[in-house]
Amino acid sequence: MTPDYFGFYSLPETFRPDEATLKRQYYALSRQYHPDFHATESPERQQEILDLATLNTNAYRTLSDFDHRMAYILSRHGLLEEGKQELPPDFLMEVMDLNEQLMELEFDPDPATTTKVETEVNALTDTLDAGIEPVLVGYEGLPADARPQALQQIRTYYLKKRYLLRIRESLAKFAARS
Repeated sequence: MTPDYFGFYSLPETFRPDEATLKRQYYALSRQYHPDFHATESPERQQEILDLATLNTNAYRTLSDFDHRMAYILSRHGLLEEGKQELPPDFLMEVMDLNEQLMELEFDPDPATTTKVETEVNALTDTLDAGIEPVLVGYEGLPADARPQALQQIRTYYLKKRYLLRIRESLAKFAARS
């Protein structure tokens, strides 16, 4: 089972946590669970402290990074299971053209086409980001019965964003070659 990082830091589950509070909690627990302060404890207690220090590090790494935090929350709600990553057909149609242009670049590197695809990917990304921001910001304040719908929207956003990231990575390879 996935540990509850939000609970560990006494924070509500949110896509937009207060960064200063998160960092404060991390440093406070880093001091509290530093193995050097527990050297005289029993071996069992020393292991427990080491486990808590590791949990603290993993929690902070996850919650302080936007993409990791989003994947973490979606996974906790069972929304990132393998094989269930279907994207909306309209989005797939939209990126099919980009993929075709990428295939053309494979055989015929062209800086103008690369720039055009980059511009289209950036525009798609900006539209996605702008559309999801109110959902991310408002999630914490939603009543429990409204959260599943918001999580589905966020899941779709996350999958689209990852898809666009793969296109970006392909573009970077072409840019490096030319």
